[in-house]
Amino acid sequence: MFKAEVSALQLEIGFGGGEHLLHRAKEMPGTGFIGVEPFVNGMAKMMTALAKAALGNLRVYDDDATRLLDWLPSASLDGIDLLYPDPWPKKKHWKRRFVGAANLGRFARVLKPGGRFRFASDIDSYVNWTLLVCRAHGAFAWQAGEAADWHQPYEGWPGTRYESKAIREGRRPAYLTFIRNR
Repeated sequence: MFKAEVSALQLEIGFGGGEHLLHRAKEMPGTGFIGVEPFVNGMAKMMTALAKAALGNLRVYDDDATRLLDWLPSASLDGIDLLYPDPWPKKKHWKRRFVGAANLGRFARVLKPGGRFRFASDIDSYVNWTLLVCRAHGAFAWQAGEAADWHQPYEGWPGTRYESKAIREGRRPAYLTFIRNR
């Protein structure tokens, strides 16, 4: 599956231009990364970057993430990142949000016990939604120990274009980490 030998497997859903995914793949050569991006512009940017510096621990998928999640073996992933997904801010569109019972079921199936689901967003209603839906699902435990935890970027976080835009526009990003219950 990977050209490099890997001992862990991470998935990033909706990698956009791929800045975060490329950073992580370079930073962790012993981890296999799968990036999913259905939009042509994001995939084109990633392929341009990979043409300059091929990474043996990185694979990409250019279709719907749910198809990949349904195909992956159970308990095969060490982590899933969903960073700045489309918030679908109108209430009538909330059913389109990627974080929901069906996809959390998929996450729970493919994550190893103790695996991490990381979610970042600058849209308060989507952050609240994610907290409530994950709590209701029951397969995930939120890892915040104190109020400030979820406003601290992840360790080694390189930032994203969407995060920079949010900060420029006065929105405060949130960084949620959930652990797959054993």
